[in-house]
Amino acid sequence: MHANVYALGAIALWTSLASLGLALKHVPPFLLTGIALVIGSIPAWPLFKQWRVPASTLALGICGLFGYHFLLFIALRLAPAVEANLVNYLWPLLIVVLAPVLLPGLGLRLRPAHVAAALAGFAGAAIAILGAGGGASAAWSWGYLPALGSAVIWATYSLLTRRVQAFPTAAIGLFGLVSGLLSLLCHWALEPAAMLSGQDWLLLALMGLGPLGAAFFLWDKALKLGDARHIGILSYLTPLASTALLMLVSGRPLTWSIALAAAMIIGAAVVGTRAR
Repeated sequence: MHANVYALGAIALWTSLASLGLALKHVPPFLLTGIALVIGSIPAWPLFKQWRVPASTLALGICGLFGYHFLLFIALRLAPAVEANLVNYLWPLLIVVLAPVLLPGLGLRLRPAHVAAALAGFAGAAIAILGAGGGASAAWSWGYLPALGSAVIWATYSLLTRRVQAFPTAAIGLFGLVSGLLSLLCHWALEPAAMLSGQDWLLLALMGLGPLGAAFFLWDKALKLGDARHIGILSYLTPLASTALLMLVSGRPLTWSIALAAAMIIGAAVVGTRAR
């Protein structure tokens, strides 16, 4: 039960990411992510003595936080944003499917109820995202490949944190700090310089302390304590709530697609988390 509470806390914080991103859409993406990740790591700075982790664990953390955002931003540059975001949200399904493969010692057998719930959750996410975006484009884009890569990276990172030598959750601060600095390096190399206002810095602080900060710590606690299959299914609440909040913030009315998606995702979460 505690694991699900931590997971829902992370999901609630991630819900605000799209709305904050909309308010900061004028900020270059790597600059935005770099500043937010560095700010998000600050609460863990007093616990820096707990950052002593093996090089392989640090590499996994950097791959998860930096690699995920790097590929996602590449995808959003090359492919239609709505469809790329949908491909990216294959990661909860991948967590459910890959959990028994990557965590064989934990007895996480893949049952039909888990598969059905994960597929229903993805279908609900597709309805929410495509309904809000005005429908899908039939054209192929090479940007879908890095979007798929981002989904694979986040799913495998989430699971492999259970395979490496146990590390304190405070070490997520180190992952975020290094990933943030790498993102700032990418900004320097790939993006034009930008001037930030006082309001920009306030919103960046909210993003860093919330969806790109505390959410990662809560997510790590959830994965350490809970069943990865159940957490993966619960994660489909993220695109649903994020899309609904974004529509409210932008003044667009909620549609039938959001209601249908909510029914499918909540139903999938109930079925998946009750499966034994």
